[in-house]
Amino acid sequence: MTGVDDLARRTREAFPRVRADLEDLVRIPSVSSDAFDQAHVRASAEAVAALLHGAGMTTAEVLEVTTADGRTSRPAVVAHRPGPQGAPTVLLYAHHDVQPPGEAGGWTSDPFEPVQRGERLYGRGAADDKAGVMAHVGALRVLGDELAVGVTVFVEGEEEIGSPTFTDFLHAHRDRLAADVIVVADSGNWKIGVPALTTSLRGLVDCEVEVRVLDHAVHSGMFGGPVLDAVTLMARLVATLHDAAGDVAVAGLVARDDADVDYPEADLRADASAVDGYRLAGTGALSARMWTKPALSVIGLDATSVAQASNTIAPVCRAKLSMRIAPGQDPAEAERLLHDHLLAHAPFGARVSVTPGERGQAFDAGGDSEEMRTARWAFAQAWDHEPVDIGVGGSIPFIAELREVFPEAKILVTGVEDPDSRAHSEDESVHLGELERVVLAEALLLARLGGRV
Repeated sequence: MTGVDDLARRTREAFPRVRADLEDLVRIPSVSSDAFDQAHVRASAEAVAALLHGAGMTTAEVLEVTTADGRTSRPAVVAHRPGPQGAPTVLLYAHHDVQPPGEAGGWTSDPFEPVQRGERLYGRGAADDKAGVMAHVGALRVLGDELAVGVTVFVEGEEEIGSPTFTDFLHAHRDRLAADVIVVADSGNWKIGVPALTTSLRGLVDCEVEVRVLDHAVHSGMFGGPVLDAVTLMARLVATLHDAAGDVAVAGLVARDDADVDYPEADLRADASAVDGYRLAGTGALSARMWTKPALSVIGLDATSVAQASNTIAPVCRAKLSMRIAPGQDPAEAERLLHDHLLAHAPFGARVSVTPGERGQAFDAGGDSEEMRTARWAFAQAWDHEPVDIGVGGSIPFIAELREVFPEAKILVTGVEDPDSRAHSEDESVHLGELERVVLAEALLLARLGGRV
C-alpha cells in the first residue's frame, strides 16, 4: 500500500520537472485554427507523445482520422499502459491545442514565452489545457511502477475549434479508448485552495445572423430618415434577445434555478473584472445564471469600421451569436427556437437570414457514484479542504459524445483552472501551487482506483 504522505512527497519532488515540461509545451504555438500554421500542432502532439512515453506508457502514438467527407483531424495522441489482470482501465483526457493569442497589446508578456509572476505561470495554454496534459504526465510519473490500473491517455488536437472529428476519432479507435472510468482534465476548481468536481456543463448553439435593408450603400444625407442603417436594425434585433431584467427572452428554452453552490456577487464581479456601476444581468441565483440557465452573447460583428466610415447608410450588418444552453436542453430544439425568434423579430421588415453554426450537448453527471466519491476523497487529501460540486457555464460538447460511445464508463470532469486563469483571454495563467495539488489528486485517484491507497 502507498501512503498519502509518501505520494505528496513524491509529487513535490517531481513538480519542478512537471513545471519545466509545461513551459516547453507553452512555447509551441499549437493554435488549431485554420488561420495558423498547423505544423506547430503536429510538433505539440509529438512533444506530448514523447512526454507520455517517458512517463512509462507502453505505447504513445500520434494519430489522425479522415472522415467520410474527406476532413482530416488535427494530430491527437493516444498512449496506453495495461494494468494488472482484472484491474479497471482509466482514460485520461486533455487537449494540446490552444486558442489564438488574441490582441498582442493585451498581454503583459509574450503569450508563447512562459513567464512566472508571483505564484502564477503566464502563457497561452498554460492553463487551457497544457496544464491538463501535464497533470496526467505528472501523476503517471509520481506513481511509476506502482500504477495498478490500466491507463489510456487521449490528448486531442482540435478541442479549441469544436472537436469537429471527435466522434469519428472515437469510433475509429474505439477499442483503444474503451475504459471503465474517464477523467476529463479540462475544467476548473471553485477557487484557489478549494477543489471542485464539475457535475454539469452548459451546451452550445451558435449562428450567424444577417440583417439587410438595402442592395447597396446610399448617401446618409439623401436617404437618412426613412431609411435606417443595417447596424441600427441589427442593434434593435439583438435587443430583443433579452428581457428588461437581462434574462434570455427566446421563448421555450430550458432554464433551471437549482445550482447547489452560492457565488457571492463580490467574487463574481472581481473574477469577471466588471466595471464599477455595471448591474449584473438576469434573475435567480448567480451560480444558476451561469450554470443552469441559458445565456446569449454577440461574439462578433461585421460592420464598417470607424476608420473606414463614410457618409453612407450601411446596407447590411452581420453578427455571430453564441448561446449557452442549460443541461437538459436539446441543442437542435434550442437552435430552432433561436432561429425562429430572430426571423420573427425582423425590425422594420428588414431581410433577416440565419446561418446555423456549431451545436454542442450539455452535460449532467446525474446521480452520485463510487468513482465521484473517490475523486472527492482524492481532492480533500490533496488540498486539505473538502471539495465542492460545481456547474460550469462553458461547454465541452465532446463529453456527451464520450457518454454516447462509452455508455458504461463513469465520467469525472476535473481541471486545473481557477477564476483568475483567464482561459481564452490575454494573460492566461495557471496557479503553480494548484497545479501541484492537481497532480497529487490525480495520483491519489489512480492509486485508490487500483486499490493501492
